[in-house]
Amino acid sequence: MLSRRLAAICLFAALAGAPLTAHAQETLTVFAAASMKNALDDLNKSFTEKTGIKIAASYAASSALIKQIEAGAPADIFISADLDWMTYGLDKKAIALKSNFNLLGNRLVLIAPKDSKLSDVKIGPGFDIAALAGDGRIATGDVRAVPAGKYAKAALEKLGAWAKAEPKMAMTENVRAALALVGRGEVPLGIVYETDAKVEPNVKIVGAFPASSHPAIVYPVALTATAKPGAKKYLDFLRTATALVIFERYGFTYLVKAGP
Repeated sequence: MLSRRLAAICLFAALAGAPLTAHAQETLTVFAAASMKNALDDLNKSFTEKTGIKIAASYAASSALIKQIEAGAPADIFISADLDWMTYGLDKKAIALKSNFNLLGNRLVLIAPKDSKLSDVKIGPGFDIAALAGDGRIATGDVRAVPAGKYAKAALEKLGAWAKAEPKMAMTENVRAALALVGRGEVPLGIVYETDAKVEPNVKIVGAFPASSHPAIVYPVALTATAKPGAKKYLDFLRTATALVIFERYGFTYLVKAGP
């Protein structure tokens, strides 16, 4: 009889504790620009350690991610690599109104394989990237949709280099794919973010595009229209000193005022 009572008490305690366990294992889904992967993986780990909330992250081109969200993908947070795709999400009512803010900045650079003879390329008006590529191609994100590609095209147009460069462009589905092409030595040049170049040991930065040659590189973040209540904690965490340290470690410019 005693053993049955004890078993019943244990079962009741387990059931009573179930909601708390479920809450502790809550999972948030973050859709973020591919260029954020390394930094955000570190940040997500820190967030989970502090809150007990797990993060499932999906990295791709901002254009692809917001269209998935628009189509009903169960994301809670969206971090874009440009303002245009965040605006698109707001217009399509896929993003929660007034939840968005500008989180990070970045820089656009020219990269080459690590063993390339190129170095200290001066990028300015009249810059002939097509001649620099020789018989090879120039990797970047798809200039029609991927933010890195859009920034690259804008810069080359401003510098008068786009007409000659366009036939040599190797456009990829996201900026990390362009980075990989250069890292494997399949193309002699690539245009990516500075933060991408810093995490790939098989490439080197050979030049930097003037900030005035393209729109400011801004990463906005927001809740999706279907975000779970706990997603607000994630946005709050992005404003902390912990987040600032992680993002700056990877070379991003932190655009918000960090809290404790």
